[in-house]
Amino acid sequence: MLNVAVKAARAAGALINRAALDVEAVRVSVKQTNDFVTEVDKAAEAAIIETLLTAYPGHGILAEESGSEHGAKDSEFVWIIDPLDGTTNFIHGFPFYCVSIALAVRGKVEQAVVYDPNRNDIYSASKGRGAYVNDRRIRVGKRTRLQECLISTGFPYRPGDKLKPYLNMLGEVMSQCAGVRRPGAAALDLAHVAAGFTDGFFETGLHPWDVAAGSLLITEAGGLIGNFTGEADFLDHGECVAGNPRIYGQLVVTLGKYSKFAGAGDKASVRQAELGGADAPAATEGEEATAPAAKPTLKAKRIKAGSAAAPEVEAAQVPDAPF
Repeated sequence: MLNVAVKAARAAGALINRAALDVEAVRVSVKQTNDFVTEVDKAAEAAIIETLLTAYPGHGILAEESGSEHGAKDSEFVWIIDPLDGTTNFIHGFPFYCVSIALAVRGKVEQAVVYDPNRNDIYSASKGRGAYVNDRRIRVGKRTRLQECLISTGFPYRPGDKLKPYLNMLGEVMSQCAGVRRPGAAALDLAHVAAGFTDGFFETGLHPWDVAAGSLLITEAGGLIGNFTGEADFLDHGECVAGNPRIYGQLVVTLGKYSKFAGAGDKASVRQAELGGADAPAATEGEEATAPAAKPTLKAKRIKAGSAAAPEVEAAQVPDAPF
């Protein structure tokens, strides 16, 4: 299955590379403000789906552009596809984008491929067998102090994204680490954390196809990934933090209060910070009911990230992964 995923990713990458030779000629449409889709996204997705369903006609599909339109609707095997993660980068000729393909089996990610067509690098992982770039085994970075780390992130860019709390969150992380980068493609950001090029990653507003493949790369490379409060079952939560176990724990301590699953007290402190220290309204009963157990579900397919058991972390109590 991993070989088929690599074949599909390379087919999509070939289309992307050809289009990149004359990116000005690529037709672009707008899904919503600052959210673009090109004919290349659609062609790459079609090539991936054709390759996968030719090999496995009974499998399901969850893709960014076509959702669950293709493939079997009730299969235990679901391919999660982002044909071109970093579309905005692509249409500007900024060489940081990728193809992301993951396979979830009975709700758990078991195969993953992230293909960087600019560098011709294939990041891949199979559950329990490690993570690789091309034929070289990769591991997350070894740094243990956040102040020595390079952290990647993604900025809010869509209508309705909460910019003010993100800026507060970004300010806290920036003040604690050596540097922050915003390359613009979450799947490739996660692959770079898995390879140790960066030490951690966090972002909000994400979809399962943005992080499914990267989540397995992280755990198979010895790292941890979850939502801002440290829950490993995070793919449909819309928020993500990743890193080696020590750095992950320290990021969870910083980011936990910004999570949609944070307690009422944490939410009140975040609101107070947004108001510049002014008295913030008390938490309502509805907010207090928003406990970590209240999890939104992915309407099309519910997917869990593959994960290894969490090692001990001194900086934060990171729960054992549920799978």
